[in-house]
Parts: sequence; C-alpha cells; structure tokens
Amino acid sequence: MSNKLRYDVIVVGAGPAGLAAATVLAKSGVKVIVIERGRFPGAKNVMGGVFYTDCMKGIVDEFPGKAPVERHVIEERMWLLDDNSHVGITHKNEMFNKEPHNCYTVFRAKLDKWFAGEAEKAGALIINNTVVLEPIVENNKVIGVKTDRPQGDIYANVVIAADGVNSLLSKSLGLRKELKSKDVAIAAKEVIGLNEDIINERFNVKGSEGVTIEITGSFFPGETMGFIYTNKKSVSLGVGMILEDVINSKMNANDLLESMKQHPSIAPLIAGGQTKEFLVHLIPEGGYKEMPKLVMDGFMVVGDAAMMVNSIHREGSNLAITSGRYAAETYLEAAKINDFSENVLKKYIHKLNNSFVIKDLKKYKNLPDLLQKDKRLLQKYPRLLNQAAFELLTVNGIPKKEKEKMIWKTAKKEIGISNMIKDLIKIWRSVK
Repeated sequence: MSNKLRYDVIVVGAGPAGLAAATVLAKSGVKVIVIERGRFPGAKNVMGGVFYTDCMKGIVDEFPGKAPVERHVIEERMWLLDDNSHVGITHKNEMFNKEPHNCYTVFRAKLDKWFAGEAEKAGALIINNTVVLEPIVENNKVIGVKTDRPQGDIYANVVIAADGVNSLLSKSLGLRKELKSKDVAIAAKEVIGLNEDIINERFNVKGSEGVTIEITGSFFPGETMGFIYTNKKSVSLGVGMILEDVINSKMNANDLLESMKQHPSIAPLIAGGQTKEFLVHLIPEGGYKEMPKLVMDGFMVVGDAAMMVNSIHREGSNLAITSGRYAAETYLEAAKINDFSENVLKKYIHKLNNSFVIKDLKKYKNLPDLLQKDKRLLQKYPRLLNQAAFELLTVNGIPKKEKEKMIWKTAKKEIGISNMIKDLIKIWRSVK
C-alpha cells in the first residue's frame, strides 16, 4: 500500500461529530482527512438551531470565542397547542446570563464552517465536494474508502463514519437496519428576518439574550414537534413530523409549517417578517433501541449515523460532538498498541456507556414507541388542558366548583379514569 493515498484516520462527514473527532486527532498529531460531500462543511447540514456549549470542552476550550453564534438562551418555553390557544410552562433564569453560557442559537452552515477551520488549524485535511461510495474491506476489516474522485481510494488504520442519519457506510457494512418510517422525522425549517429591537420586544429579552419555544399538541397530527428560536436578526421556526405520521396524515412538513405560522399564538411573534431561508432535513428519532452496531475492525460510528439524538430534550449536536471526541480518544489509545481491532475499539462503546450520551438515551428508550402507539398523549390531553384553562379563566357567573365538575366529566368521557391511570404509569415507566 506504500504507493496508495494513506492517512492514519479517515473521517467521513464534516458535521459536528466528524469535526470533533478530526480536531482532537489533529491536535494529537494524527494524520487525519475529513471527506465531505458538500461544497463546504455545513453546506448540507441542518438542525433546529440550539447548541449546548459544554460538549466543546477539550476540543475548542475557548468556545464560543470567535464562533458565529447568535443569542445565548436565557428562557425556555414549552407550549401545548390546540386549534385556537396554548397552555405552557416557562423557565427564565438570570443565571443563564452568566458565562460560560449554557447554550446558543446557531446556524449550522456558519458554525460547521467555523468548526472546520478549527480542525484545519489543528492540522486536519478537509476535502469537500467528494462522495464516499463504499468502504474498502479486507479480511472483514475496514481499511479505507472508495470515493467518486479519479483514483480516489484512500486507506487508513481506522474509518470514522460521521455520514449522518442515512449512514450509507454503516448500511453497506451490515451494521444497521433500513430506517423505519417510525424512527425518522422529516423537519421543515424557515428563517424569518425581523428587526433586532422587534425580537427583543416580542420575546421580552435584551441585548444578546434569546428564547426557545418547544411546541406540540393536538394542533398537530401524530407525534409532531414544532419550535421557535430567536436569532440576532431573525427567528427560526420549524416543525418535525415522524415520517409514519406524514404518510398516514397525508400532510407534509411544509404544509404543517405554513399552518403553524397562522396559529393565533404564533402569528404575532413573526408578523411583518420576511422569509430568508427554507430548509428540510431528516432527524433520527429511533433513539437507543435503534442504534446500530458502533464498532468493527477498523471502523467506528458517531453522531446521527449512530442514532444519537435525544428528541425529548432536543439534544443532538452535543451528543454528536461528544461521540466524535470519544472515537478520537479511542483511536489514540489503540494507536499506542497498534491494534485497531474491534476488541480494542470497543473502548469507544465503554466511554459512551459511562457518559450522559448513552445514559440519557437509555432513560428515554421506551418513550418514542409510547408516543407513537398512544396517540392521546399528544392529542387528547393537550386539547383537554386548553379547554380546562379556558373554562376556569372565563368569568361567566358559573361557580368554579361546577366548572371543575364539568372539566372532570369531560375528561372521564374523553379518556376515562382507568386510561388516565394507565397513561400515568406508562409515562412514569418510560422515563424512570
């Protein structure tokens, strides 16, 4: 192989997981190449837009530094929508104004491009506009990848797959099953331009402070989540639908997003804004139960390719970056003994199992199935809560005691006492 293009490590995909791995490896003097199919890192990458900072420790310690972040989040809201209203909870805390900030709103195209620059400064080589066609396997060990470039075969001790939710590399190696429609969501996101002062006034913040709003409820079909995130001079608004619900409801994410923009609770927040950008992407939602095999001889899987998304807390990029760092650290340990077998690379799994990544994914492993099977959790309960709030807050001469009886009677008719008890038990068991 002396005449062939060779690196110590090949990273496929220049998203957060891949760039984290490349940065850690390059800082340690490893000869690493990152292969990205987009025109530049971030060109094809999309997420809702909230980035948690703790994951950058040990990778880019001075973060955010000159990183292109938008606003630091000081308030998080949760809304349950019906057709005309919402009920919600909120947490706003002055402690979130203290540095280092807990999280920022970001644009992936900008953030990934910056992150790639950090990896390059550390010594990583990033090749754009290049598609990895398949892994090169010899004696059941991954020894490189084939690309769409002329004479584009590249060899390495280890290949790290950071190639996203579809992960063609993992599929071709038989490490993962075909994605099921219940385990992936399609998300539509719109960036709506607004004056900075208008954003501050409408969301009751100042300076670089930001707000996030997570949204679900009977307004949406099936298991659907919406969001609104504040940026410096725009608002990111989006909705994600489980693909199975898209098929069953015959409503696509774009139509649902347009409907959501007209909701009376949402329309005033974006009134007068202009659409600056529209994006669609897939989100892995299967969680812990749908994770692929993560390791084989000469190969590790990280980030979205490994189904590492905590959809309950809308965390993904931080899990991806942490997994990328652990994969890099595992390679460094394997290089010391020049053994890149599955048996040694399993240390990557051990690191993940002892971290928040797997512990959190395990905690919520049953919740995706529960929300899919029991539609009333996101349909009937939000609608009843909105109706109850309206009745209790409407002053019309009816005593509150009678209102409470009416609300309870409606709940028993719509759901039933036994079902309510069962639902509480199922939810408790799913998150304990």
